[in-house]
Amino acid sequence: MKGEIRREEILSRLAMAEKPVSAGSLSGEFGVSRQIIVKDIARLRDEGAKILAYARGYVLENKGRPSRVFKIFHSDEDVEKELNLIVDMGGAVEDVFVYHKAYNKVTAPMNIRTRKDVEKFLDSIATGKSSLLKNVTSGYHYHTVSADSFETLKNIEDKLWEKGFLAKLREYEPAELKIGG
Repeated sequence: MKGEIRREEILSRLAMAEKPVSAGSLSGEFGVSRQIIVKDIARLRDEGAKILAYARGYVLENKGRPSRVFKIFHSDEDVEKELNLIVDMGGAVEDVFVYHKAYNKVTAPMNIRTRKDVEKFLDSIATGKSSLLKNVTSGYHYHTVSADSFETLKNIEDKLWEKGFLAKLREYEPAELKIGG
């Protein structure tokens, strides 16, 4: 079994579990060493899975929709393209946030799930009374995106890279984000 498939299966197993699942039981189930499972869990965490480790095993922190944070960079003209790309691929843009040197983290909910939501958001910006949060940090911003599966999130990530919307983390940004590079 390929590692990518095994990691999806591990997430599925954790999502259905009523109690913590040990690395030993996962290694037996998938026919790999316990150390491989530990590495798989670390990789899943790097990819955004909220997996907690307890003495008796692993637990998926939030069994709702999987989510991931993406660091984004683009011009004002590309806002519609970026948001439509995410919703067209099955994602929901939960929020937007920036790391500002004076104000620290500034966050705003978005709750964009459809093209109609994108249109309403852009209409509200077009009034000229508000501007895009990304503009206080020269275009760099973050979105928490949720989807029906981690595979969908990975597909969204790949397409964001392809279109040039993802940005790499800088050394001063929180390491736990592990996004965009």
